Amino acid sequence: MIIRPATPADVPRLIDILNQIIEIGGTTAYQDPLDAGYLDRFFTGNSKTFLHVAENVDGIQGMQWMDALDPPNDHIGGIATFADPTTTQRGVGTALFDITKAASLAAGYSELYAKIRADNTGGLAYYEKMGFRDHLVDRAVPLKDGTPVDRITKRLKLDPSH
Repeated sequence: MIIRPATPADVPRLIDILNQIIEIGGTTAYQDPLDAGYLDRFFTGNSKTFLHVAENVDGIQGMQWMDALDPPNDHIGGIATFADPTTTQRGVGTALFDITKAASLAAGYSELYAKIRADNTGGLAYYEKMGFRDHLVDRAVPLKDGTPVDRITKRLKLDPSH
C-alpha cells in the first residue's frame, strides 16, 4: 500500500468513491452526490488543506483529508476518511492517518477533530483507535428524510514529540 498526496488526475476516482458511499448511506453526513469541483480546495497550494490517497495495484482504495477551521482556529484541523466500499483493505485508515498526522504537525496543527454520525459505528471505532476522544454531541441532526441522527465530534491533541 502506497500513501501519497492526491493529484487532480485522481479526482474522478475519489468522487466515485465518495458518491458510492453517499449512495449506500449510513456512514457519511453527505447525502447528495458530489461533483469534481468539491475537491478543488485540495489543489490550491494551501499548506493547511491537504488530501492523501491509499493506493495498491488495484488503484486508489481510500482517502483522507485535512481542512483548517476558519481563523483564528487555524491550529485545529478537520479530518475526514473514506475507503472504497466495494473492497476490504485492512490497514488503509491507519496507514493514511500516519501520514496525515505527520503532515498535520508539519502544517502547524495542534489539534484535529472529526465529526461522525452516531450510526457510523465503524467510523466511531476507527477514530477512537487513532486516539480521538469524544468532545461534544450535536443531538438529533435531521437527515434529508427527517430522521434524527446525532453527530459526535471527536478531538485529538497532537503531540509534536511523537
